[in-house]
Amino acid sequence: MSKDHVDLEIDGPIARVWLNRPDKLNGITFEMLQQLKDAARTIDKNRDVRVVLLEGRGDSFCAGLDFGKVMTNPKKVGMWFIPNILRGTNMFQEPLWAWRRLSVPVIAITRGHVFGGGIQLALAADFRFTTPDCQWSVLEAKWGLVPDMSGTIALTDQLPGDLAKRLVMTAEIFDGTKAVEYGVATGVSEKPEELAMELAEQLMKRSPDSIAASKELMDRVRRMSVRRAFSLERKLQFAMLRSVNTKIAQSAGKKKAEPTFKSRTFTR
Repeated sequence: MSKDHVDLEIDGPIARVWLNRPDKLNGITFEMLQQLKDAARTIDKNRDVRVVLLEGRGDSFCAGLDFGKVMTNPKKVGMWFIPNILRGTNMFQEPLWAWRRLSVPVIAITRGHVFGGGIQLALAADFRFTTPDCQWSVLEAKWGLVPDMSGTIALTDQLPGDLAKRLVMTAEIFDGTKAVEYGVATGVSEKPEELAMELAEQLMKRSPDSIAASKELMDRVRRMSVRRAFSLERKLQFAMLRSVNTKIAQSAGKKKAEPTFKSRTFTR
């Protein structure tokens, strides 16, 4: 699938998603948000996709919302603020939160700029690999705003409370090395795509059902009581015990062979 502001290519078990406004540092538009949502839906329906690589075309991952483009239509901005009754997200939040909701792991590859809505999109991924000189910032405070595209959930999941507050309140700009030190990014390299592929290959060696269940478990237990977390552990483990891919993993382990898994059956 190729569209104006987002490109999606699925090659066997790997889905690659590119933000595609390189001349505008991949600034976010209405079209990009809708196409991000559509791409996530397409991937979620494909049970053979094992991992997603999310990156930006050109020299930047994403420099945030393209205010010059978006604010020319204030009526649409107002309409997009209205939340979906069932999901609780509005149309600025859902296209980013959809990547958190995917049953497969998402790996962001960043370079250039990761500003504002861009850092919120990167945080919607499960893992983030960056170049050392990549510039990161929760930039909304510079314009007198707050981050409102679902990123506050991920920020508070990833960072100590005082550090998250500092980054949100000050709009501090920090590089990729500091992003790893802060815990915003997973790893740093001059060639972050190599780190991403290395992790992708590790993930694809495991049962796709176990990966999907593990993602749900680790995402949800943070906001659960201990009692509910234990209940979720039991529920997901019971589902894994019934999975054909669990049987494949166990059989391969006994034979000391590489497993050949079937399509994912578990979904969030």
